[in-house]
Amino acid sequence: MEISSKENTHFFSNNTVLPVDRSSFKSESSASKEKQSCCGGIKIFLGALSFVYFAKALSGSYLKSTITQIERRFDIPSSLVGVIDGSFEIGNLLIIILVSYFGAKLHRPRIIGAGCLIMSAGTFLIAMPHFFMGRYRYERFASTINSTVSVSPCLQDKSQTPLSALEKSQAKINAGCEKEAGSSMWIYVLLGNLLRGIGETPIQPLGITYIDDYAIEENAALYIGCVQTVAIIGPIFGFLLGSLCAKLYVDIGFVDLDSITITHKDVQWVGAWWLGYLIAGVISVLAGIPFWFLPKHLPKPEGRKDSSTSSEQSRFITEDNKEPYKSYQQQVKIAEMAKFLPSLKNLFGNPVYILYLCASIIQFNSLIGMVTYKPKYIEQQYGQTSSKTNFVIGLINIPAVAFGIFSGGLIMKKFRINVLGAAKLSLGSSFFGYLLLLSLFAMGCENSDVAGLTISYHGTKQTTDQEQAVFSECNSGCACSKHDWDPICGENGVTYISACLAGCQASNGTGKNTVFFNCSCVGTLESPSRSSSAVVGPCQKGNECPKMFLYFLVISVITSYTLSVGGTPGYILLLRCIKPHLKSFALGIYTLAIRVLAGIPAPVYFGVAIDTTCLKWGSKKCGGRGACRLYNSSALRYVYLGLTLVLGTVSIFFSVAVLWVLRKRSSPQDETLSANGERGTCGTKSRKDNFLNSDCLIQTTYWPEKETRL
Repeated sequence: MEISSKENTHFFSNNTVLPVDRSSFKSESSASKEKQSCCGGIKIFLGALSFVYFAKALSGSYLKSTITQIERRFDIPSSLVGVIDGSFEIGNLLIIILVSYFGAKLHRPRIIGAGCLIMSAGTFLIAMPHFFMGRYRYERFASTINSTVSVSPCLQDKSQTPLSALEKSQAKINAGCEKEAGSSMWIYVLLGNLLRGIGETPIQPLGITYIDDYAIEENAALYIGCVQTVAIIGPIFGFLLGSLCAKLYVDIGFVDLDSITITHKDVQWVGAWWLGYLIAGVISVLAGIPFWFLPKHLPKPEGRKDSSTSSEQSRFITEDNKEPYKSYQQQVKIAEMAKFLPSLKNLFGNPVYILYLCASIIQFNSLIGMVTYKPKYIEQQYGQTSSKTNFVIGLINIPAVAFGIFSGGLIMKKFRINVLGAAKLSLGSSFFGYLLLLSLFAMGCENSDVAGLTISYHGTKQTTDQEQAVFSECNSGCACSKHDWDPICGENGVTYISACLAGCQASNGTGKNTVFFNCSCVGTLESPSRSSSAVVGPCQKGNECPKMFLYFLVISVITSYTLSVGGTPGYILLLRCIKPHLKSFALGIYTLAIRVLAGIPAPVYFGVAIDTTCLKWGSKKCGGRGACRLYNSSALRYVYLGLTLVLGTVSIFFSVAVLWVLRKRSSPQDETLSANGERGTCGTKSRKDNFLNSDCLIQTTYWPEKETRL
């Protein structure tokens, strides 16, 4: 080294001209600079893409965390919330084909940057209705809001009625009802989510292919794995942000918080849902900025410059050969178009692919519906607040899913599992996951005791018509409305729909500290005729409910982990059971089918099913049905878990069929791996022939939408 250093010093000091050595030196220098430029550029792109994946996963999971807040704020049923949730997939599908085809021919980083701007615009649009809807109004008895004069809740004298349903009804009859300003504002939320779907479209296909094109071949899988890992962190922060915003009142900064008579534990509470969307929109804007300064192409790594798929191939084609090359490319395109229908027929003629596609569609219906309404289920079943629910999902469930996906890949690698083993592992994880889910039927809470809805005013189980059951002899002298929902908790532990329906004659205090007295319907079983007192807000669920919630969390985490373990093996099964030249086409059909047949319809029909379990619907200011105020806990448990379990069971039957076909068509040699670590194949004769001289290397596994769906 010392001799070489001295020679170089002597060479430069004497200005000796050595053409051969100088050109060699220049070549080494330029190669070194090019390598540094390539590595630096791809790492900058990797960091920017990881941040974008984080941003889109955060905004997507935050939407899931605000489902119940949006439902209450816009007074809409769960089925309509499901339509809003599915609009993201619709937006994605509108341009996925155009972006995937034309995007690769244009400036990919700038298209991703434009997508980020569109995504942020959609996120801001979701939050905009808050600033135009006016202040949130919840149903509360007049004296609990701002009272200097005690008003009797039991309005025997109609002249006392300040804001009662009687006055609203009379106003509608006499002067007509002016349409509420925010009655249709949910449409902007739907359009904003649609715009989010459009903006998110180019990120995954263009970002991953850009890395694959310009990264060193042995580093490409590592880089893509880093991006997916960061994407899993996004939902954690999304649900934690949802937990924080759910604790803040919806009109924070616009009203005096001391005048608010409900707490975040109340069923009418709406958190600052809009605040999280503003934060997510700003993050999306920041994530898109670096892409506007990245180049269209990066220098190719040394080992990949001679690749036939190089995007810079035209640089090395002489002028004389360009025209024949273009002609050849056109012929190839025409030939590819002519092969589309035969390829489609070949793909759908593969029984393993079709059966696995059916199993995936049905399973994703189950998982998407379950995840979308999981916050609502926890809130209604276990009486938990939105804030606590989102915190638990973000801090416990999401990491369990991430660990499950990682474990599935690790098992595949450590035990060098072939395609038949992958099918078994995928089937086993689904079977045990849904078996654990079955145990959740026993971990529910009973209905709260609500007079006139779940029990009668005499303490017996409610069996009569609910419309008429809200009235009783004890409140027959009061001018009450059956449409109001202003629950109070009697000292007997029973919740009453309103102070009026509880027969309360007097009240003391204001706001959250209001106490009602002389309530004729609130009596103990020992002396039902004795008048008693009640306080603002519904009664808490039974003493066993907190314990059941703890059991639910433990089983839910184990179930999430178990189901996630089968994700990577299932995706490997999909890749290995199709011909190499149909791989991209098959993945495209798979993703399209999952989005159209699972991502869009699942939230809608899950919402419709959940709406059937509602016991008490809210009423809008100008009449009409609003959001559900109280669900039948038992019915909700059977509908939510039952629908999830039925779909999961059907998907298991399809998975068993996949395994049966693989066993039938596999020879003993196909079920074992060679000493050289060669991969197993599907075992069909035609496929075996096609694979004899084919490159069967599998790209980095990616479970579609795993970061937002689970």
